[in-house]
Amino acid sequence: MYQALKVRLYPTKAQKDSLSKQFGCARWVWNEALTETQRLYKETGKGLNRFAMQNRLPTLKKQHTWLDTDAVAQALQASVANLATAFGNFFEKRGAFPRYKSKHGRQSIQFPQNVKITDTHIKLPKITAIRIRGYDPVRVLGPLKTVTVSLDPDGCYYASLLTDDGKPDPEPLLPVGGSFLGIDVGLTDFAVTSAGSHFNNPRHLKQKEANLKRKQRKLSRKKKGSKSREKARRLFAKCHSKVATMRKDYLHKLSTRLVNESQGIAVEDLNVKGMMRNHSLAKAIADAGWDMFTSMLTYKCQRQGKFFVKVDRFYPSSKTCSECGYRRKELGLSIRAWSCDDCGACHDRDENAARNIAKEAMRMLKVGLVTAPGIGVAAVGGNVRRKLGRKVSTTRLPEKTEVSL
Repeated sequence: MYQALKVRLYPTKAQKDSLSKQFGCARWVWNEALTETQRLYKETGKGLNRFAMQNRLPTLKKQHTWLDTDAVAQALQASVANLATAFGNFFEKRGAFPRYKSKHGRQSIQFPQNVKITDTHIKLPKITAIRIRGYDPVRVLGPLKTVTVSLDPDGCYYASLLTDDGKPDPEPLLPVGGSFLGIDVGLTDFAVTSAGSHFNNPRHLKQKEANLKRKQRKLSRKKKGSKSREKARRLFAKCHSKVATMRKDYLHKLSTRLVNESQGIAVEDLNVKGMMRNHSLAKAIADAGWDMFTSMLTYKCQRQGKFFVKVDRFYPSSKTCSECGYRRKELGLSIRAWSCDDCGACHDRDENAARNIAKEAMRMLKVGLVTAPGIGVAAVGGNVRRKLGRKVSTTRLPEKTEVSL
């Protein structure tokens, strides 16, 4: 099982220069391979695969000697290998078309081997030992596979350590008593569970919005190319980094708590990209980080061998009574509480939706739509495009059946 640990780097001025050269070499190789692949595709209809990209590197080193002196051969090979993976994700409809890398913004380079690490320093190829912070040997469960060094726009250096303990993922355990923890995400309350717990939406971006506006105005007044503008840009980037760190910290703590306290997690498969087209709510939705929260729940459930289920986005969780199953025809967004016309039960809109999501997840598990942790999206009816694979574009899932819960 793979796990990653991110540590902070504190390089000296000379080490920063060495890293900058290696960033530039990896970036140049990526852009050159992307250009050559596009050219060949236009001429022949076929591009370069991973091995063809890597076989061109010795010739490029002879033409550009600085590729051999400033960079590490394995890092350049990893750069073009990542480009080949990006093309594969594009053709499999898992990602967008690869883009050119710029020297502005985040920089990264990957070292597959020849990296040594201690409690206080990390030794990278062609670079002296760099002081680190945040490394805990106890959390490293296996040998290092790759080390990715990155430079954020705020000027901070990080190293992501990928390890593999050699153990398979734990076998999924069925929820005891047949219970899932349903989670309904929103904007007023970030998350509402089927157990009745409400978690507030901290709105991190809104907290720092006045400071961001002030720093943005200062940056816009600076002369382009001046040192003062670079200083203002760094301060502006640090403020954005602070917002992202606060959001990630909150989501990590909440997702860990929910996974540890539950036997199975069920959420709604929201179309976040489509919801972002609503210009009135786009900023609030982006600030909430629903997609990041779902990703955290997915891999944390997988690590602990717990089921994680995504319920179909068209399932009427809010309009269905969780007590008797009665379904209302209309339910506006402004209605936050309603009473069932059939059984008379009073429902909080979000709590009712969370309970229905938990019930639907259990139904999916019983009819065989979910077979492994972190897998399963219900199709209410009709064909659904698969996310993986090119040869099979559609699949027919079993019809929805009533199962006693």
